[in-house]
Amino acid sequence: MIRSRGFYSAVIWLLLSSGAQAEATSRDASRQAPLSQAEQQAKIDAADDETHKLLTELRRLEGNTRRLTAYNDELEQVVTHQAGILEQRSEALESAKVIDESLPPLLRTLVQRLDGWIARDMPFLRQERSARVANLEQMLVDPDLDDAERLDRVLSAWRTELNYGREMGAWRGMLDEQREVDFLRLGRAGLYYLTPDGREGGVWDSSQDKWQPLSDDARQEVRNGLRIARDQRAPELLNLPVSHPVKSASDQGADT
Repeated sequence: MIRSRGFYSAVIWLLLSSGAQAEATSRDASRQAPLSQAEQQAKIDAADDETHKLLTELRRLEGNTRRLTAYNDELEQVVTHQAGILEQRSEALESAKVIDESLPPLLRTLVQRLDGWIARDMPFLRQERSARVANLEQMLVDPDLDDAERLDRVLSAWRTELNYGREMGAWRGMLDEQREVDFLRLGRAGLYYLTPDGREGGVWDSSQDKWQPLSDDARQEVRNGLRIARDQRAPELLNLPVSHPVKSASDQGADT
């Protein structure tokens, strides 16, 4: 009985020991489980942070890409515009080269035509106008002048000649280098002279290339015209013969 009681006591002690050890193990396991979850959560949190960083970097790169794309588009437009300007300048340079080569003979032609026009025109201010042409001819061979200045002077001379056709002029000069008379010019429509005493006057006849005498009434009209041109009389209509004959409609049709 004593052995049996001792055996049971030993078994009970073993069972109690085993139960206690199991409980301890269970408690240890239960204490270890929360630590594993914390580690897992830490790993998850770390992964989330890394993902957030990657997404932030991705958004930054996308923003840079958009800005670079917009800049490239703008730069392409600028380059295209500059290329167009360069092409235009290149064409302008080519045109300028052609002009530089053709301008000298053109200027000489303009001067020659101006000289011919003066020779065929009514004989007014002949010395002044011929001297202007002579100056142009000297200018064409002046090495100190460039083509731009030569062109400007030739065009200025032509403008002066064209303005004669729009102006009324009066001056005193020599008639046939013998007599001093007063000249009246009405544009290019009529050229007249009147002696200082008013007893003689004439109108230039372009068709016959000579002076034709004026009547008493016409001389009075020339006198009035001289006073108008010199701002000594108010403008009025003058009844004077013209220097260039007016063609009839039938004559004009025959010419065409």
